[in-house]
Amino acid sequence: MLKRLAIAALVLAALGGALFWLVTAPDPLQAAALLAHQPDIENGERIFHAGGCASCHVTPTPTHRLYKVSAAHCFDGQDRAGALAGGLALNTPFGVFCVPNITPDRETGIGAWSTIDFVNAVKRGIAPNGAHYYPAFPYSSYTRMSVEDLIDLKAYLDSLPPVAHQVAGHNLPFPFNIRRGLGLWKRLNLSSEPVVALGSADDLVKRGQYLVEGPGHCAECHTPRNFMGGLKKDQWLAGACDPEDPTCQSVIPNITPHQSGLADWSAKDIAYALESGFTPDYDTLGGSMAAIQSHMALLPADDRQAIAAYLKAIPPLPRAVQPQAQPQQ
Repeated sequence: MLKRLAIAALVLAALGGALFWLVTAPDPLQAAALLAHQPDIENGERIFHAGGCASCHVTPTPTHRLYKVSAAHCFDGQDRAGALAGGLALNTPFGVFCVPNITPDRETGIGAWSTIDFVNAVKRGIAPNGAHYYPAFPYSSYTRMSVEDLIDLKAYLDSLPPVAHQVAGHNLPFPFNIRRGLGLWKRLNLSSEPVVALGSADDLVKRGQYLVEGPGHCAECHTPRNFMGGLKKDQWLAGACDPEDPTCQSVIPNITPHQSGLADWSAKDIAYALESGFTPDYDTLGGSMAAIQSHMALLPADDRQAIAAYLKAIPPLPRAVQPQAQPQQ
């Protein structure tokens, strides 16, 4: 009897393991999915700025606020000013993620990647070797990007100087260090469909939706997350705890047109803030948003206007989180 039970348990464990392996398998696009598109480096640069890629991928310099913690975990501390050679440390509740080198260096960057490798990395979160990328790389937003824009972005990145810089691996505790489980996370959180139903919105609003929900990945900071790190889409852009402050004493603001968000801002105010960094009440955009804004300022004016139009068109939602009180000394 015990022998039969043991055999049954082994069979069930094997079936469970096989099922887990099946449902967590990567689902890459095949090369046939690539369009006959001539790369446009100028548009690639535009998409690069829309995504604020340099905000994460530029190697920290001694003046960067996270230089010391990054050097302690992710890179050798050498000054590579202006290079997209990675090394920034992202401290999260799941562990420390090290931002990779995206220069066209063939050994330590993405120079050896094919176009389909790049598209799969950005749209599907899949490495060239078939492994899952962690969603600290915001492919849950990038999955909404067009293949054409990704081909153009790859062409732009390939036009930049290669920098040899091997970034350290992530520092994650069990079970988060098991990448295979991310296949299940993707099944729950990865969708290329637009988040907000806009109905008969005009082309300007639809362009803004693409920029905000796709390359701009605004929700990755401005939307709260569930216990698995997935975005709470019913609180889309309604604010969240600052990812750099695990105590939630500071928060990322609500950017919906609610009274606790941008209700008092006109579309013109939003577009001007993205261009200049100045808010309607004569304050300035600070923190991580300052770096994002510096890239938004490089976009064509109609892209900033489109982002503003979308943010005024989405449903107004009350602020999702409140800053926690600082502990008494």
